[in-house]
Amino acid sequence: MKRAFHNLLPALTGAGLLHTALFTDLYLRYVKAGLRPLLIASGVILLLLALTTAARRPAGHADDHGHGHPDGHGHDHTGTPRVAWLLLLPALSLLCYAPPALGAYTAARAHDKPVTVQRGFAPLPATSPLPLTLTEFTKRVRQDRGLAIKGRTVRLTGFVTPAGRDGGWYLTRIVFSCCAADSQTVRVRMYGTPAPPADTWLAVTGTWHPRGTLGTATAQAALDVRDARPIAPPVNAYTDDLPLTPSS
Repeated sequence: MKRAFHNLLPALTGAGLLHTALFTDLYLRYVKAGLRPLLIASGVILLLLALTTAARRPAGHADDHGHGHPDGHGHDHTGTPRVAWLLLLPALSLLCYAPPALGAYTAARAHDKPVTVQRGFAPLPATSPLPLTLTEFTKRVRQDRGLAIKGRTVRLTGFVTPAGRDGGWYLTRIVFSCCAADSQTVRVRMYGTPAPPADTWLAVTGTWHPRGTLGTATAQAALDVRDARPIAPPVNAYTDDLPLTPSS
């Protein structure tokens, strides 16, 4: 039983990693896209380890009839603690059940991602509405002394996070530096429309909400909403990039 457990756990974990990283986009719920090759390599190594262990005869066991066994009866009395079988649950979950994506509950408790200082800004395209990430919009509002964002209609994408007791809401993105454990949030305050249900993914069109002095740190990263349309969660849900279409 002990040997079977030692083989089954790495085999299931390896198969789960390969399933998640090779055939789905679910791995992006846990780590950044750049770590996909490492997940695939880890899955292959775990499967090879399980196969190698299953193929070789354990040291100190001449056969299955007790010869060479310390107690002479061929029975392994060490056993596997029952609690150890709980380790199979995470492995099985990779194959059978994908944990829910991080959302408003996590965002409300995560730290805000610092917005880096940008010394110069390129001219904005004439496109209207202008697609921007939440970070780009925030930088333009707080740092662009050229006021290029003033009066421009922009389109931002993210999910809904309630702002608190006042009934307001934020458009939010959760960003991984490496994995879910170090997630941070980027968010923009929305004005002019009631809060949609939490965790709803939206493409929001509007103009900067004039609060504070545009182009300085006093300006609030906020939007007067003209239109808010539900969208499917993008593949790159844990970056602050323009959304990628989910694979079919």
